[in-house]
Amino acid sequence: MATVTTAARLHFGFQNLSLAHERLYGGVGLALKQPQLVVEAEPADTLDCNDDTATPYVRRVLDVLDVPGAAVQVRERFPRHVGLGSGTQLALATLIAVARAHDLTADARTVAPRLGRGGRSGVGVATFEQGGFVVDGGHPTERFTHKPPAEGDWDVPPVVASHHVPSDWRFLLVVPDTDPGQSGSDEDRSMRAAIERADPGIADQISALLTRRLLPAIATRSQREFGGAAARLGRLNGAWYADEQGGVYRPPAGSIVEHLADAPTITGAGQSSWGPTVWGLTDTDGAGEAKEAGYQALAAAGVSGDITVVAPRNTGASLIERE
Repeated sequence: MATVTTAARLHFGFQNLSLAHERLYGGVGLALKQPQLVVEAEPADTLDCNDDTATPYVRRVLDVLDVPGAAVQVRERFPRHVGLGSGTQLALATLIAVARAHDLTADARTVAPRLGRGGRSGVGVATFEQGGFVVDGGHPTERFTHKPPAEGDWDVPPVVASHHVPSDWRFLLVVPDTDPGQSGSDEDRSMRAAIERADPGIADQISALLTRRLLPAIATRSQREFGGAAARLGRLNGAWYADEQGGVYRPPAGSIVEHLADAPTITGAGQSSWGPTVWGLTDTDGAGEAKEAGYQALAAAGVSGDITVVAPRNTGASLIERE
């Protein structure tokens, strides 16, 4: 039996959505310790899976690895389409678990496109591999000018910068009880629409922000500067998505971000991916006050939701094998 454990990631945004620049996308994000995903696999003659969401990935993995079957159990998981990257983590955890169950090796980065992952952001693959804070280099723009490449006809974007996240930093996660974030064909349509309208000047602002503020902040372990820069990156991305998600942030994320940004113990706040998850940066000493600020933000927005405070993860997915 092979057991793979991985966890969520935050996606702060992209470096560029304009076709006027040479590289498109370029994700920026980091790995979290919670919530976790745990996938177990044993060799079998047919496909047997206890999770309907994982079943299509198991089927594709069996084809990629050219093995007859696997018994796969998803022991622990986190919600889909809330901005925490569950799809990529599930696909890659399934790949590695099934491969090792059959005493095979598989490289997550190489196989990810065949599982439909890494077509835009490379953050999910990179955080599965190594954890930490990562910036990917995006895709050549000319390949995405008219329409995205056929599924699997891409390479996962390369990691161009990575850093450990200070162990005493903590991330408040506020997940309001609203409709799930965009995914699948709806997400593809929204991304194409955003790219067609994207202002190239925003990418220029993000480039300066990344090199002058965000990367120096993580390198020098400056929590306040990192939080402010990551929040700014999210707001700039929101200007690209405003017509597709109903504002700079997807409602009610804007109200939650506004209230968290006013909390003394929180040094930056924003929306992860398409949301609805909102993040806030604090530390171990401020975790309790940050959590209370999260409840107040939900109340101010007039919604209920789930609130956790989690640590960063500076390692990739773990693998345990046993007879």
